[in-house]
Amino acid sequence: MARNDVDLLDLSLDELLTTTRTVRKRLDLTRPVPRALITECLEIAVQAPNGSNQQRWNWHVVDEPDLRAEVAEVYRSGMSGHQADPNRATRDIDYSTEEQQRIASSVAYLRDHLHKVPALLIPTVGGRMDEADIFLQASVWGSILPAVWNFMLALRARGLGSAWTTIHLHKEAEMAELLGIDAAKHTQVGLFPIAYTVGTEFGAGARQDLADLIRWNGAG
Repeated sequence: MARNDVDLLDLSLDELLTTTRTVRKRLDLTRPVPRALITECLEIAVQAPNGSNQQRWNWHVVDEPDLRAEVAEVYRSGMSGHQADPNRATRDIDYSTEEQQRIASSVAYLRDHLHKVPALLIPTVGGRMDEADIFLQASVWGSILPAVWNFMLALRARGLGSAWTTIHLHKEAEMAELLGIDAAKHTQVGLFPIAYTVGTEFGAGARQDLADLIRWNGAG
């Protein structure tokens, strides 16, 4: 039993690691998520390793409906700007494939229902990387991403789910103003919906053949 008397799913470690999926359409929009449960998952998140153990992170949780709706509007504005940008990074993706159509439908669903998700999380990490060299960028991201993944694993183990979204970062300044984040000193990592999942059965995702991706002792 978890500390909040929540039954953990009966998953092996490998199952937990391979079935923690991006969840959008299967987020339960009707079931409240207790703050104590979110806190418990964040306690697991902050056990992740981070650079020099500086713990330069903050965790902005939004569960008040009116503010949640404002956050969702910033998110939608970021998506609209991204879709209208001819130079967006995803321009080389073939959206006509069945897989990409499925993902696009899922993304649109989350966009339209984000304000209904019980809680939203925006992690931040101290410092700015706008003009940082690759060493600093890797060091900073490497000090927050393991903690965020810990959080998503903790959610999954408790029958909840999330999705790692970054689209609102096109409107990072607007989100910072809305939530009182000092944008000159803190970098937003993403936005994570938090909800119980509709059902708890998830499978491993389709991936490329690993044999085509491994390089032993150099590029060869």
